[in-house]
Amino acid sequence: MKIEINSFGKLHDGSNVELFTLINDNNLTVKITNYGAIITSIEMPDKTGKTENVVCGFEKLDTYLSDEYLGSYPYFGAIIGRFGNRIAKGKLEIEGVSYDMAVNNGPNHLHGGKVGFDRRLFKAETFQDEKQLGVKLNYLSPDGEENYPGDLDVTCIYTLNNDNELGIEYRAETDKTTVINLTNHTYFNLTAGKENILNHELELTATKMTEMVEQIPTGKIIPVKGTPWDFTTLQKINHRLTEVPMGYDDNFVLDNEKGELKYIGCLKEEKSGRQVEVLTTQPGMQVYTGYWNPELVIDGKKKFGSFSGIALETQHYPDSVNQADFPTTLLKPREEYNEKTVYRFKTV
Repeated sequence: MKIEINSFGKLHDGSNVELFTLINDNNLTVKITNYGAIITSIEMPDKTGKTENVVCGFEKLDTYLSDEYLGSYPYFGAIIGRFGNRIAKGKLEIEGVSYDMAVNNGPNHLHGGKVGFDRRLFKAETFQDEKQLGVKLNYLSPDGEENYPGDLDVTCIYTLNNDNELGIEYRAETDKTTVINLTNHTYFNLTAGKENILNHELELTATKMTEMVEQIPTGKIIPVKGTPWDFTTLQKINHRLTEVPMGYDDNFVLDNEKGELKYIGCLKEEKSGRQVEVLTTQPGMQVYTGYWNPELVIDGKKKFGSFSGIALETQHYPDSVNQADFPTTLLKPREEYNEKTVYRFKTV
């Protein structure tokens, strides 16, 4: 196993950005930049041994900064925070104090606001031992950033081992009670972009989901059995597309109240033989099939567009801050927020 560190360019303010390449002994390569803690690339072999990038991302920092990309922004590969997913109407109350958050997704607050963690520069350090290697990324979000209370010290630790497991661990502490819901927004396409993801197959342990109206939970937890959201047995993404023509953007309930690291699903693609298993300590997972992904012209070639990738965003439920019966997203001083997700890559 080895780590490579290279320059990835400069931000508009002149700050240097780095790219960290994690390589294990099985020809699995993960590239991560400290801008937005973004996974830019995951290269893995198919069943013939051909190694290709199986996530949506760019080879140049300038593309992540471009107006074309940010104009229809899909958050490719980024860490999302302070609060992943939506907060209804941007309204938040903590310990009796009301906060008005940026409304940046229809009538709602999305993914931490106008400039979330996905567009912040993290401090980075690499590490390696006999079992794994990785990069530790740190960001101090100051009190009042995007109108969230408290200085929030956030650490994201990416690890790669020879079991082909990519670990993402989140840690955070605050000096004032705040809310936090961190996730990673990597989009997988196991055909390496040759096709869209509608023929991918998905299996989830989740038997329930949060009932949603216009992307905001009603507060009810409902069964998936018999609905287009039933992936308790392996199903193609497009298995009931006539009923959900815009695909999926929904939160599945994982029955993981104890916060144990457990298996919750698998994404497969038959032609390549590639698959990704997901394990997490989080109580939920948003499955988003990328209907609104923009089509971009990269180096003269059209790329991405609708259904170009599927995001498996392990998380706390959307709008948890306004739903007393949902697992809490409050973080108080002297407490530590700690969650972990593992993506395990296989070729069969």
